Amino acid sequence: MSKYDIIVLGSGPGGYVTAIRASQLGFKTAIVEKESLGGVCLNWGCIPTKALLKSAEVFDYLKHAEDYGLKLEKPDKDFGAVIKRSRDVAGGMSKGVQFLMKKNKIDVIEGFGKLKSGKKVEVTDSKDKKKEYQADNIIVATGARSRELPNLKQDGKKVIGYREAMSLEKQPKSMIVVGSGAIGVEFAHFYNAMGTEVTVVEFLPNVVPLEDEEISKQFERSVKKAGIKVMTSSSVESLDTSGKKVKAKVKTKKGEETLEADVVLSAVGIKTNIENIGLEDLKIKTEKDKIVVDDYYKTNVDGIYAIGDVVHGPALAHVASAEGILCVEKIKGMKVEPLDYGNIPGCTYATPEIASVGMTEKQAKEAGYELKIGKFPFSASGKAKAAGKSDGFVKVIFDAKYGEWLGCHMIGAGVTDMIAEAVLGRKLETTGHEVLKAVHPHPTMSEAVMEAVAAAYDEVIHI
Repeated sequence: MSKYDIIVLGSGPGGYVTAIRASQLGFKTAIVEKESLGGVCLNWGCIPTKALLKSAEVFDYLKHAEDYGLKLEKPDKDFGAVIKRSRDVAGGMSKGVQFLMKKNKIDVIEGFGKLKSGKKVEVTDSKDKKKEYQADNIIVATGARSRELPNLKQDGKKVIGYREAMSLEKQPKSMIVVGSGAIGVEFAHFYNAMGTEVTVVEFLPNVVPLEDEEISKQFERSVKKAGIKVMTSSSVESLDTSGKKVKAKVKTKKGEETLEADVVLSAVGIKTNIENIGLEDLKIKTEKDKIVVDDYYKTNVDGIYAIGDVVHGPALAHVASAEGILCVEKIKGMKVEPLDYGNIPGCTYATPEIASVGMTEKQAKEAGYELKIGKFPFSASGKAKAAGKSDGFVKVIFDAKYGEWLGCHMIGAGVTDMIAEAVLGRKLETTGHEVLKAVHPHPTMSEAVMEAVAAAYDEVIHI
């Protein structure tokens, strides 16, 4: 039987990053993957969706070439080629992970891994052959998949999840997107930009409901302006897929109405991949579809750990990577601190982009803080105006008493690349005055952060 120091189940951004860090720390490491290296994120999530969104952005630029003083005859798209580019990008990234495994001398075991007693993993390969491996430490990083609701059963054709949405052979003329979290609105934006008639149905009163309320309202205005129909405080009660089109019965505040579309995309959250991996046999504790772990990702069973989407916390690629690194460093005996989940950035890559970290205004008020709030609109930014991307704003929230940076919320072009300033500032316990006195380059979108802070302290220049 092959023996390792660490075996990682799952090769997504949680699993493969964990394996690499373990190898760097001198552990003999193996990783088990049932499908493709890189997991959902690289193959069916984060990376290929960004490729699709880039195509949508370029197409949008072409359609509005005249706004930039350029002339172009009737720009068109090849939907199949757009999908192929996205798949090629994903394929290239997966090969990159294969290279990293070889470089770091990590054994890749192909097949479905199941935990067994005695710190063993049984792997069943594609030919149904089983083989056991042993390790001092086993880290579960099996991730999650698209969640199915009883009234939104996915058939992969008329009712689909994010995976099928990324590889449709033919562009639908109409689509209903159920759920307006990051996955829902990113696909809504992509298909709308490609020319599909899109309706978004959201159960809660606001789209992108986890965001600051002002961000949600601005985003709703922007997507409606782009031609996406938005239905909030609404729920899909049932679907009829018997005809050529899907008929969706939608319950709204005003009553019930029936929508018709070629395709319904269910984007109502995720379901963890914790079934049939041996948790029950080993009596590993779970709660509300998640594996229960301590601050360093140890389960109640010695030598078994879990990270990423399968544990409580934000289901985000960068969170899974951070948890995995922390987990193996703790196993190594290094001096580490628990992850600060209050300082995790969230990003949505639709148009306009959304990025946020820390408390919303509502959360900060409920926590009892006296606040200093500043906003700076991109309509007052020279760089944004020159780029033709003046939609949106930056909003900052500070504790009035001590100047602590409680939250930062952005909506606009490129803001997902700007939020790291707030993450780092909060990590270093930066005050509002320190941000204000840090000279920002001109003309840039990032100036809006400094200007928003200036607005919070009544020192703003450009509005």
